[in-house]
Amino acid sequence: MLANATVTTMLPVIDMARAREFYEKRLGLVPGGLRPDGKFVYRVGGSTLALFPKPEGTKAEHTAISFQVADIAATIDSLKRTGVVFEDYDFPDFKTVDHVCVLGAEKAAWFKDPEGNYLCLHEDLAPGGEIAM
Repeated sequence: MLANATVTTMLPVIDMARAREFYEKRLGLVPGGLRPDGKFVYRVGGSTLALFPKPEGTKAEHTAISFQVADIAATIDSLKRTGVVFEDYDFPDFKTVDHVCVLGAEKAAWFKDPEGNYLCLHEDLAPGGEIAM
């Protein structure tokens, strides 16, 4: 029924100006504009990201958005130059090396937006565990 529907990710923000600065200047998203209902939208690939004002905020304790990238190391380097700070983890079954963790068929790295939402980069691995080139 919904297999061909487009998807909009909705993220609540306390401070719209601060959130927009992050998503535009740090992540490089192109502004799509303010909607009459107060949401500010971005087109991201074939999807939409909508920031909506919520004075009390509601940060997610899980990954709210994951961006698929072709080269995670290069993307991390690029985002770090804009001021994005990546998370690092060192647990028995979950460890990052240079901010990256290999999880089954993908590599992943996490960072937070100004509202505290966890955002992720992921790069699919080729079949057989080889890195896709």
